[in-house]
Amino acid sequence: MSGAFSLFESWHIPCTRFLSRTFQFSRGSYDMQRPIKRQALCFCRNMQTVTCEIVDASYVPAPQNKPKDKRSPQVETIGAFQKLPMVMPSVDIFHSAMRKAKRVLPTKGIANIARRERNRGAKQLDALMKELAVPLRGYIENFPKRMYLHPYERSLIELTLGDGNYEEVLRKVDALRKKVVSVGKEHASLCAKSLSKREAEERLTEGLEKLQEIFKREGQAVDNLLYIAKTLRAMPVVDLEMPTLCLVGAPNVGKSSLVRMLSTGKPEVCNYPFTTRGILMGHITINYQHFQVTDTPGLLKRCDVLLHSLTPIAEDRNNLEKLTLAVLSHLPTAILYVHDLSGECGMSPSDQFVIYKEIRERFDNHLWLDVVSKCDLLQESSVVFITEDGETNHLELAKYLKIGPKGAIHVSVKSEEGLNELTNNVHEVLMAQMGRIRSSKIPENIEVA
Repeated sequence: MSGAFSLFESWHIPCTRFLSRTFQFSRGSYDMQRPIKRQALCFCRNMQTVTCEIVDASYVPAPQNKPKDKRSPQVETIGAFQKLPMVMPSVDIFHSAMRKAKRVLPTKGIANIARRERNRGAKQLDALMKELAVPLRGYIENFPKRMYLHPYERSLIELTLGDGNYEEVLRKVDALRKKVVSVGKEHASLCAKSLSKREAEERLTEGLEKLQEIFKREGQAVDNLLYIAKTLRAMPVVDLEMPTLCLVGAPNVGKSSLVRMLSTGKPEVCNYPFTTRGILMGHITINYQHFQVTDTPGLLKRCDVLLHSLTPIAEDRNNLEKLTLAVLSHLPTAILYVHDLSGECGMSPSDQFVIYKEIRERFDNHLWLDVVSKCDLLQESSVVFITEDGETNHLELAKYLKIGPKGAIHVSVKSEEGLNELTNNVHEVLMAQMGRIRSSKIPENIEVA
């Protein structure tokens, strides 16, 4: 015990003191050759390590850079719209906050009437300010910034809501929150400085009316945010891990009918252009394997000046057409291009050929499947189209006007002609698309390993 006690005492010796030449332990004495100055590292309980580098045969402490704990924001995968918070109407937010604020009581133990009244008024104004500001702050924090969204969802926001409207509404909601906090604190402070009960009651009433006026005047931003949340939440969710088939073509060529035939999707089918006014999603199950099918708005003949530029969407196209191009530009899809050579769609086959060549050149890296719809009407159609600039003399256009693109499948939903062949080819294309999706992950796994 004496030896252990001596060691325990030596633990508390300061690092700057010299130890004696001789230590008395329980089993004898031990002489030392010279005094030793113990380093702090020997006796300090909070030991630290130092990194050294050799410079001219001597150790020099190297500076240590502490890693910064700043996490860079990650780009969201598809599905951010389904995580949007539930937004209450501005009227409901204010009435709920008012009910909760009026239930706030003054601090117990205040005997003076004037002090008790100004305490109650200040607490109620503060409570109302918080009940209004807290949900607004939650909306600002939980609505994702567009720059961190998937490119496909960024395009949906721009094309559905308008360029800059999403950020503008969020900015107005944040401005409303700041104004509510400022006015609430100001009137709560004035109420707390009241000199009489009557003055405190007047300050309280004035503050409540002021906050109500602000929220009524600028609460439309909250209602706009509610509309945005409902609109975005209703957008179809695309699974990037599941092969997707995108039906593309001119308006009213029969894309929606094929989607209803091929998948579980039930888009509206009418005999007029632009029946499909958004991205519609369906699913296919073939041999216990699940795939996705998207119906897109029709494309018109345009002079796409940005065809070879880095901009994914042409400026002269309407928003419905831009939705279609956004799907093709930002999602790994296979393309089923639908042609109508019967003339029933309202667009000449020659114009359809121009659109087809443009899209085929622009998205040549996609897996492709051509379908000529309404083939039961090809023999019956007596429509004759007059083309300009001598396009009829072009051999490729002449072949297109007669049988469509090379290798195209002729189908008819009405007579069910070619549907079995189309189903088999769609399955092959989707299986090939699945192979592309799987192969695209191999480099990432190798880098991680």
